[in-house]
Amino acid sequence: MALKVAIVGLPNVGKSTLFNALTQTAAAQAANYPFCTIEPNVGDVAVPEPRLEKLAAIAGSKEIIPARINFVDVAGLVRGASKGEGLGNQFLANIRDCDAVAFVTRCFVDGDITHVEGRIDPLADLEIIETELMLADMESLEKRVPNLEKRAKTGDKESATTLRLVNLALEQLREGRPARAAAVSKDDEKAWRMLQLLTSLPALYVANVDEESAAGGNELSATVGERAARDNAKLVVISAKIESEIAMLETGERAEFLETLGLEEPGLNRLIDEAYALLGLQTYFTVGPKEARAWTIHVGDTAPRAAGEIHTDFERGFISAETIAYDDYIQFKGETGAAEAGKMRKEGKSYVVKDGDVMHFRFNV
Repeated sequence: MALKVAIVGLPNVGKSTLFNALTQTAAAQAANYPFCTIEPNVGDVAVPEPRLEKLAAIAGSKEIIPARINFVDVAGLVRGASKGEGLGNQFLANIRDCDAVAFVTRCFVDGDITHVEGRIDPLADLEIIETELMLADMESLEKRVPNLEKRAKTGDKESATTLRLVNLALEQLREGRPARAAAVSKDDEKAWRMLQLLTSLPALYVANVDEESAAGGNELSATVGERAARDNAKLVVISAKIESEIAMLETGERAEFLETLGLEEPGLNRLIDEAYALLGLQTYFTVGPKEARAWTIHVGDTAPRAAGEIHTDFERGFISAETIAYDDYIQFKGETGAAEAGKMRKEGKSYVVKDGDVMHFRFNV
C-alpha cells in the first residue's frame, strides 16, 4: 500500500524544513522567503518499525524491508490561492491523490523569520489554508453540477449518485465546513473518494514549535490541540529544527540527543504513528531467511486482502495463511518454536488480520 501524505501550510511555517528532516535529504530548499518550494517535492520514507528488526534477528533474515510512506511537500499556500494568488493553486492537484493532509502551523516566535501575514497565529493560519481548500473544492464541484444534472435526468444511475454526493459536499462547504464533515454511508465511500475533494481527506495538524517546547508544547500548540479535538483530527507537536538536527546524527547518537531534550522518539515516528491511526492502518510481517518485511494494511482487512498486498495472485488464489502472533514469535524464538508450542494457526478466508501478525500464505492460481 503506497501511503501518501501531503504537507501543506502557509509560507515560512517550517514545512520544507520538516520535509527535509523527515526524508533526511535537502530535496526541498528551506529558505526565509515565500514560495521557496516551487515544485512539489516527494520524499519516500521508511516507516520506523522496531519489531521488524527483532523478527529478522531471530529468523536470520539477510534483508530487512520496512513499509514505506510518501510525503509530498506542497508550495506554501496564501490567502487567495484558490483564485491564483501566489503559487499555491498550481499545486492543489498534488494534494488530491494523497491519503491524508498534514497541516503545518507555526507555533514559534522568531523575529528573523518573516510571516506572510505579519503575525503569529496558528489558528488563523489553519483558517486560511482550510478556506482556500474549501473554495477550490466548491469551484470544482459547482462546475460539474450542470452536466451531472443533465445526465441524471436521462436515467444515468452513476451520474445520479455522483450528483447526490456533490450536493452533499456542497452543503457542507457552503456552510463553511470541510467536506470531511459530511456523513457518508459505507455504500457511497468509493464514489465519494472519486470526487477527489481536498477537504474530504483526513486531517493531521502539525504544531511546529521552538526547541524548548519540543517535549511539552507551548501555548500556541495548545490552541492547535483544542482545534484538532474539535475537528476530530490528530495532533503532533514537533520541532522541525530539532528534527533536522536529528537527521544529521548517526543512529547511535540519536537516542542520547533525544534524551537530553526529554523526548522518547523522533517526531518522524510520532507523525507516522498518528498518520497510521488517522487512516486506520496496521502492519503485518512476512519473515524468512531471505528477508523480513513489513506490510501496511487497513484495520479489519481479511487474510486474502492482506495477501493481495504482496501480489494480486496471492489474493485471487488464496487457500490459507499460517499465522503466528508477534509476541508468540518472539517468545518461542521463531516459526519452529511457535509451531511446536501450538502457536501457529492455519487461518482461512474470513480471518481478520491482527496488527503484528507474522504470516505465510498458501495459494494456488
